[in-house]
Amino acid sequence: MSGSSAANARPPVRAFLMAAGLGTRLYPLTGLTSKPMVPILNRPVMEHLLHLLRKHGVTEIAANLHYHPDKIGSYFGDGSEFGVELRYNLEEHLLGTAGGSDAFREFLSASTFLVMSGDGLTDADLSSFLEAHRRSGGVASLAVQEVEDPSLYGVVVHDDDLRVTGFQEKPLREEALSNLCNCGIYAFEPQIFDHIEPGVFTDWARDVFPALLREGLPFHVWKLESYWNDVGNIEQYRVGNFDALLGRVILDVPGRQISPGVWVGQGTEIEAGVRLKAPILLGAGCLIESGAKLIGPLIIGDGCVVECGAVLEGVIHWDGAKAGRDSRLAGSILGRNVVVHHEAVVHEDAVVGDRSVVAPHAQVAVGARLEPRTCVGPDEHCAGADKP
Repeated sequence: MSGSSAANARPPVRAFLMAAGLGTRLYPLTGLTSKPMVPILNRPVMEHLLHLLRKHGVTEIAANLHYHPDKIGSYFGDGSEFGVELRYNLEEHLLGTAGGSDAFREFLSASTFLVMSGDGLTDADLSSFLEAHRRSGGVASLAVQEVEDPSLYGVVVHDDDLRVTGFQEKPLREEALSNLCNCGIYAFEPQIFDHIEPGVFTDWARDVFPALLREGLPFHVWKLESYWNDVGNIEQYRVGNFDALLGRVILDVPGRQISPGVWVGQGTEIEAGVRLKAPILLGAGCLIESGAKLIGPLIIGDGCVVECGAVLEGVIHWDGAKAGRDSRLAGSILGRNVVVHHEAVVHEDAVVGDRSVVAPHAQVAVGARLEPRTCVGPDEHCAGADKP
């Protein structure tokens, strides 16, 4: 049988998305939202992953759920609207990055399969990754990327044949044996399940990979040359959004481009006298009133309102957020349905959780982290906040 015929005879590659985590480092954005549902360019980060998998011919996908599982399930359903087939398993108790795959043991054991973090942002060439994995002949392959500061990551050590020889967890910079971090993107052969005990909390990096090393089983690294961001904290979330807006990672930008670097969703009204400085993404069904000033990079979600005289610079607003008349917002992130009343100020690096209210003339301090449903200012102005 020829090589091409053999390749055509292979069962399709399937994928497992690790989507059960709590996203604690993104809090308060994850107060009412699971991390895979956190928006990048106004779409859940997991949606971008589904598009990437489909682009590379991977359409049969499984995901484990735990935190706010209903929101993931109701948004993606069976995956048909996104061109894929999705199945889920709800973990009542977290089973770890590897343990969560056991529920899909039979589904994934048909052939080589991919595992990806359900909250990672990447445009990795998954086809090239799979080809390299098959050429290596190992039981596993890990996508890795060079980083400037290895002390912030778990790093992977390999030999001249790219075979993994060891790991270091956040080593001191001067003691790091590698500058390659683990990207949480894996290719596995079905025998990997020999190292996962059903119902037992199991982690790929802490349990499975060390077991492969102890047993002398070959597994390899693949150096990812394209974009990758683990969206691991607030700053990386901000960077990921703006990188996407600037085209540094290849994603579908929703809406139509009305001028260079300005995208607008369906039904959005921009009144005369609005100043727009690209790059800007406005979601669907928004109202931007005359006299407002929007300075990019800036992302505003669906159904948002920016009233006259408001000035927004370098901000990310989730769906339903409102910036009142003559308000000032710079370098901040607002969750869903946040209301900032007239002449209020939200300062640099502030993050305001879902359904919070900032009263007229009130100020949110630099670097503040506000819980969902927080009321800033006198209670009589905070009817929209469900104050704890």
